Amino acid sequence: MKSHILIIDDEPAICVSLSFALEDDYRITMTNHPQEGINIIEKGNIDLVLLDLNLGNYSGLDILQEIKKKDPSITVIMMTAYSSIETSIKAIKQGAYYYIEKPINIEELQLLLLKALEFKGLSSRVETLTEELEQRIGYKNFIGKSKEMYRVFSLIERIKNIDSNVLVIGESGTGKELVVRHIHDGGKRKSEPFEVVNCAAIPEALLESELFGYEKGAFTGATQRKLGKWVAANGGTLFLDEVSEMPYALQAKLLRVLQEREITPLGSNTKIPLDVRIICATNKKLEQMVSEGTFREDLYFRLNVIPLPVPPLRERKEDLPLLIDYFLEKYCLEMKRENKHFSTDAYRLLLEYNYPGNVRELENIIEYAVALSEDDKILDMDLPMYILEQQVVFSTSVNIERKEGIHIPVGISMKEIEKKMIGATLDYYGWNRQDTAKALQISERGLRNKIKEYEIKE
Repeated sequence: MKSHILIIDDEPAICVSLSFALEDDYRITMTNHPQEGINIIEKGNIDLVLLDLNLGNYSGLDILQEIKKKDPSITVIMMTAYSSIETSIKAIKQGAYYYIEKPINIEELQLLLLKALEFKGLSSRVETLTEELEQRIGYKNFIGKSKEMYRVFSLIERIKNIDSNVLVIGESGTGKELVVRHIHDGGKRKSEPFEVVNCAAIPEALLESELFGYEKGAFTGATQRKLGKWVAANGGTLFLDEVSEMPYALQAKLLRVLQEREITPLGSNTKIPLDVRIICATNKKLEQMVSEGTFREDLYFRLNVIPLPVPPLRERKEDLPLLIDYFLEKYCLEMKRENKHFSTDAYRLLLEYNYPGNVRELENIIEYAVALSEDDKILDMDLPMYILEQQVVFSTSVNIERKEGIHIPVGISMKEIEKKMIGATLDYYGWNRQDTAKALQISERGLRNKIKEYEIKE
């Protein structure tokens, strides 16, 4: 589809000649009246405006401002006499794309139009990508911009409207239930029930009745009928959390429900048809439990149709600054302790810690720090003691007498330690590679290779 160009010039001959020159490649609308041009823009579908700088009693700069108010995305090229170049530059500062001098060279104008429309397309793409990035950074209460979390967000989008069984896999505290809720809330079943059963929190004797329900008198103490979670979730989603903890005998009944899509409550002979999406989560390796004989292999394959791994926080440390800022703001607001911030040392400790408890542990640490810190600045001593205790300081041979060092967190790889050591030594010697290589007892060539391998920047 051709781009739509609006020509606004108070000289009819210029409008006609420009229209004639451009009509083969573009849709052209022209007017000699600035206010009529504004009205045309209000109706939409204008991609670019050729606007004369001098419009009789009107100023082209004023019309430019009106156009940008109506539609900031419209690209405007000013047409000007040579004597008005200084004013044209002022127009660019106010939002015009560029200017072209009169008398107009049509070939020059054609080239300028191509560049302007290409710029408009790129700007539109940037806006789209920015919206996508904002979604990635704050995807419906999820916080993360790392490629690991983008894969999670992307998979949620792809599976939210299908009914295949999903197995969410991840360590405790990674946000598995949040993932499941987003799958349900973003999909076609969002207006239907969402039921949760924590298989690890319900005693084995009660788990079956919690899932399947029972009729009055089905067993001693069954004084009234109880609908199970299967029936309560009908039409919606049933989330089985920590499914690895489900008793082996009950696993067979779960498998039968998945195959037959119906249940029979305890004490009843009536079969109830089901239309339920099943999503499970576990922090254990089910394939290992299968090999050990503690989890049914046939059930595992039924549940693991779409595996959705949620990465631990230590594998997406790129997200730490966003998470730290989010939880700091959250608890400062909750506790009415505004304007708190972390000291350099405290912030460094938070970035270096490996978080075996994942996002849940980070949240608890920041809540603790906000609650216990006395000043606006949260110091390293305001963090839980176990974080301070797990920091190991390695001093370099080049500055041990000055009692300086580099901080190496427990669990960091040897490659990362080497990278830190080389970077610190380079900084100490002012990036003198000969002195650095000598201190590290390696060749200058070996040092150059390491700088390139680790992408160490000055």
